[in-house]
Amino acid sequence: MGAVTLSAPDLPQVGDLLELTVGEAAHGGWCVARLASGPVIFVRHALPGERVRAVITQTTSRLARADATEILDASADRVRPPCPHARPGGCGGCDWQHASLAAQRSLKAAVVRQQLRRIAGIDREVIVEPMPGDETGLGWRTRVKYAVGPAGVAGLHRHRSHDVIEVGDCPIAHPLVTAAEATRRAWPGAAWVEVAAAPGSGQRAVITDRDVPGQPIDADSVISGRRIARGTGYLRQRAAGRDWRVSARGFWQVHPQAADTLAAAVLDVLGPQPGETALDLYCGAGLFAGVLAGAVGPSGTVIGIESDAAGVRDARHNLRATPWARVHRGDVTAVLRRQGLSGASLVVLDPPRTGAAGAVIDLLSSRTGRVRRIAYVSCDPATLARDLALFAASGWRLDALRAFDAFPMTHHVECLATLAPG
Repeated sequence: MGAVTLSAPDLPQVGDLLELTVGEAAHGGWCVARLASGPVIFVRHALPGERVRAVITQTTSRLARADATEILDASADRVRPPCPHARPGGCGGCDWQHASLAAQRSLKAAVVRQQLRRIAGIDREVIVEPMPGDETGLGWRTRVKYAVGPAGVAGLHRHRSHDVIEVGDCPIAHPLVTAAEATRRAWPGAAWVEVAAAPGSGQRAVITDRDVPGQPIDADSVISGRRIARGTGYLRQRAAGRDWRVSARGFWQVHPQAADTLAAAVLDVLGPQPGETALDLYCGAGLFAGVLAGAVGPSGTVIGIESDAAGVRDARHNLRATPWARVHRGDVTAVLRRQGLSGASLVVLDPPRTGAAGAVIDLLSSRTGRVRRIAYVSCDPATLARDLALFAASGWRLDALRAFDAFPMTHHVECLATLAPG
């Protein structure tokens, strides 16, 4: 089929095959193409500067989405994807397998710069750093949640679809996850199955949404439905020179080196001193609270706040050797309003992908004279930029920014923004 030539007032329709010259990368794993008239087209499976044939997969009044199905002029950064399912119509788990690792990091850096400039009005150079020892970008993902298809086979969703692709062994899954063979056994009646691994201890947990009888699952912990069928329901993770107890269903960084790298980076930018008081907001299992407690010592104070009950239990367990570190359970805004900032001079935030609540930023900003430094850990550059703009409006300045390739082959990137009073 030949490429369709559009002219005003024509608009692309689903199924149209267009010949496009692709421009810059956009947030979400897309590249941007622009026609002389009509909406912007967001193209997957392409790279900046390439000329491609692309099939329109979705249209709205403002934009269209497309998959590059034929590469006419390839970028020098293009490589053969290591997974056969990383293709148009295939698995939606990876966005940049067709780019070299160096190019992926450049693309992510460009997106972070773009979001900071567009949303926060901040123009800053960004370098995305690789995780220590990650030379291939494969075999890193220590937690994978598989969808279960109608036939009972576990796989991953097609991009922007509920269809389940039977992927077999996922190349970015950690070997401990792959060894659970979740995609090689039947899960009748289940909607999903999740495998979580702890490389430091070699432990593995398998979690399903319902009991699956007759399954000899190779894992230290097996959680079926709402009950622990085997094991304790915890994994022993390793970071910052010690072990951390983490609920099998709880949050922990999915790259084996990410927790260690981020803990060291947060300590470096905050520079905690003995006797200081620090807050760890959205503290999860207490990683940052734990390393801060070691730095401020018994003469200092660390206060963690977390809404998830399992996370609070884990954090309290992990901080039991440092009684000057305590954890409150509840919504961060509500707890801050109730407890106050308790003379805190240092703050670390590691909110979910949706970012920090505006009220949290207001509460922190109301104590700008006392809080001397904030470390903001974010896995979404758009919500990070939004929140940095809110901080800037309240008198804070972006003092430093680091970015880490904690999710190779995908569009995701981990950032650490350091804020200081303006």
